[in-house]
Amino acid sequence: MRIALAAPLALEDRLLGELRRHGHSAVARCDSADELASLLADCGADVAIVAAAPRYLTGRLLEESDAAGVRVVALVASDAERRHAATLGLHELAAAEGPWSQIESLIAGTMPAPPPPRTGPGRVIAVWGPAGSPGRTTIAIAVAAELAAAGASVALADVDTHSGSIAPALGLLDEAPGFAAACRLAGANSLSRAELERIGERYLSGHGSFWVLTGIGRPSRWPELSGDRVAATLRECRNWVDYTVVDTGASLENDEEISSDLFAPRRNAATIAALREADDVIAVGSADPVGLSRFLRAHVDLVETLLTDRVTVVMNRVRPGAIGPNPAAQVAQALLRFGGISAPVIVPNDQPALDAAVLTGRSLRDISMRSPARVAIGRFVAARLLPEPPASAPARRALRRRPSAAT
Repeated sequence: MRIALAAPLALEDRLLGELRRHGHSAVARCDSADELASLLADCGADVAIVAAAPRYLTGRLLEESDAAGVRVVALVASDAERRHAATLGLHELAAAEGPWSQIESLIAGTMPAPPPPRTGPGRVIAVWGPAGSPGRTTIAIAVAAELAAAGASVALADVDTHSGSIAPALGLLDEAPGFAAACRLAGANSLSRAELERIGERYLSGHGSFWVLTGIGRPSRWPELSGDRVAATLRECRNWVDYTVVDTGASLENDEEISSDLFAPRRNAATIAALREADDVIAVGSADPVGLSRFLRAHVDLVETLLTDRVTVVMNRVRPGAIGPNPAAQVAQALLRFGGISAPVIVPNDQPALDAAVLTGRSLRDISMRSPARVAIGRFVAARLLPEPPASAPARRALRRRPSAAT
């Protein structure tokens, strides 16, 4: 088969060797998408293999390939390149560093086999906190980043019907809220893994990228997130990724108590459904006198709503300026005395790192690996959310051979 190439030099050299080995011929070798687009009509290529970077893959190239009857196969080296190809509507993709068999199947006109089915359902982790901005979104983003850095596939979903914050916190567009779109599809029994990847956005990181389902940009759209739809969406997310981290709202009020219409939509149903659907609930409180008081009062409602003990308390922004000397011990003592809460997770305050994360739209892990707040969250994720690593066999001691005596 006659192949045209447009890729960086190192990738091009690898492709040339594989083409010769498998009986194909390279009829054009180009340094950019524009150069290849100008040659497609005359080079007689059957297929064009290009890198998925913007330099080698453009809308003009796809238009010229359609006009010349040349199929385009893009090789993806990063999440950014995968999104670029998807933006252009190109779905014949293979990993740049993957085996040649994947590229060969695309050259032959057959799509690669779908990914193997999951061996078990993924876990749902809900992040909740009382009113007053205790740091729910900050903790949710940090937990998702730590899970992704550990090698798990992760989706971060914004289910807050009062003030969705994940999109602006990560610098993502939220004109088309991903979680609301997923709920609409779930209501029509049309939600699938392919649809979730279509409507989801990717937060790209060298430590570990993850999917993001952005929240509603206008609070008036809350009826789109009904309790049944939220539960159905999270159940489908279990088949999609290893972990779904859900940023919920604060209010746990039962709307039917303040409404005479028993069949009307419930604004807080999204939060309650997410909490009840979750395998793990992270309850976030702010470590100051006002934040502690709010948390202890709301924590009672949380326990009554869930009727379970699968709640981990995380006290955020722990600092001596608001609590006094030895703030971690004082916070733990207050929680135990007034709420019967033991072993809380203590997250020290690191305002410079948190400000830098918000300013740049990045996770705390990407901003400062050594931040005391990131270290505390990382330890919590490793100890309580990630599976324990398999026990390794004890290392065998190497035996030294004694030098033989000279005879």
